[in-house]
Amino acid sequence: MKTRGTSLNPTNRYQPIVTDRSEDDGWYQDPPDQLCPDSMATEVTDEQVRTIISRNQSPDVPFDQSINPYRGCEHACVYCFARPTHAYWDMSPGLDFETRLIAKPGAARQLRRELDKPGYRPSPIALGINTDAYQPVERERRISREILEVLLEYRHPVSVITKGALVLRDLDLLSELARQGLCSVAVSLTTLDNQLKRIMEPRTAAPATRLKILRELSAAGVPTSIIMGPVIPFINDHELEHILEAAAEAGALRASWVMLRLPLELDKLFQDWLQRHFPQRADHVMNRIRDLRGGKSYDSEFGKRMTGTGPYADLIRQRFNRKAKALGLRGERGTEPLRTDLFRRPAGDQLGLF
Repeated sequence: MKTRGTSLNPTNRYQPIVTDRSEDDGWYQDPPDQLCPDSMATEVTDEQVRTIISRNQSPDVPFDQSINPYRGCEHACVYCFARPTHAYWDMSPGLDFETRLIAKPGAARQLRRELDKPGYRPSPIALGINTDAYQPVERERRISREILEVLLEYRHPVSVITKGALVLRDLDLLSELARQGLCSVAVSLTTLDNQLKRIMEPRTAAPATRLKILRELSAAGVPTSIIMGPVIPFINDHELEHILEAAAEAGALRASWVMLRLPLELDKLFQDWLQRHFPQRADHVMNRIRDLRGGKSYDSEFGKRMTGTGPYADLIRQRFNRKAKALGLRGERGTEPLRTDLFRRPAGDQLGLF
């Protein structure tokens, strides 16, 4: 599939009926007709949400609140840990995840309701965790921008994670939030190799563009960081030091890393991608991944799922920490401290005048 991360669309784990498409029944002709396209358009369905702030108690992430303006992600990163969540909507974590999106147009309105609740206590909200808040569909829908406008009005802290150049469109809001100590932006930077980016993260911003994002945000006073996530053995691990150097030069203040995770259906999707693009390395990569996960493709245990265990995980940690320290990059998993004491409810402030 052109500009897509995978051409597979495996049945999700909740479907009682499985269709086997592995056998050629002669239906499609050669040359291919329109019934067998080499690419697919993106479909977007709207969802009317009843809640918008998601909460977690995971010790592996530095936030307990997040907002996802969209379900599914057109960026099409083949390694995306969020792919299996598309099964909750009776869709495939494969091609469906990239092409059948769900937007939340009422997100900003619902956010106001939740921030206005008397019992709400502010803590930083991470924007764009399960899927990227600045994926291509945001250009027209502008849901992420509307969310930032509400957060600025309420003086609420927010951290953004993205690999989309569209984040620079909202530089006016981000810089004002940052001026008040309410905002930071992390850029996911997995490779400096354009060819690898093209097959691994087809619809994301180019590596040079992501460095430009860091430079422009930093110049505007927005604290920036990078996440090298995921580190993939024998695919991008050799770039670790070069990525950190480029990020520091572009103005990043912090850096962190995450080891490749292959939960549920993602295991099959990633192994298919390996066989297509790196067949001579595929077994070597998967053997190392299993070494990291106690002989399995994935281990979901807290404290291990983000880094893995064993000599290879220790080596990556040592390389990362040594280079980050030399460059003056803070982290390994820390985030920029954001203020919570400025939070206000605009409607409540007005009522208080009477």
